[in-house]
Amino acid sequence: MARSHDFGRACESDAARYLEADGWTILARNFRAGHGEIDLVACRENVVAFVEVKGRAGDGFGHPLDAVTPAKQREIARVARRWIAVHGTPRLVYRFDAMAVTRRRSGARHIEHLADAWRL
Repeated sequence: MARSHDFGRACESDAARYLEADGWTILARNFRAGHGEIDLVACRENVVAFVEVKGRAGDGFGHPLDAVTPAKQREIARVARRWIAVHGTPRLVYRFDAMAVTRRRSGARHIEHLADAWRL
């Protein structure tokens, strides 16, 4: 369990660095509301992205983004509404992104950023 948790956090850090290199500012990591959580909240210009990060150490369990199910999307949307209620402003545009981080034992990694991955 601890290894899985550590791996997930490392993938989130990889994703955050990727976004920052692309001009995004990370506003929050692991924002929680109740039992739900958003991995990253990022902003660039007037766009705020609620980002779900999924990582895999290989190809054995399918593509990481396959795990962003409709139920997971609804959970993230619920938490996003809470973030908007606390931090949002009318000038901002909100969207849901997903990122896949695939890491190999060699240390090599591949990151995919799916902007505007789903809508409510």
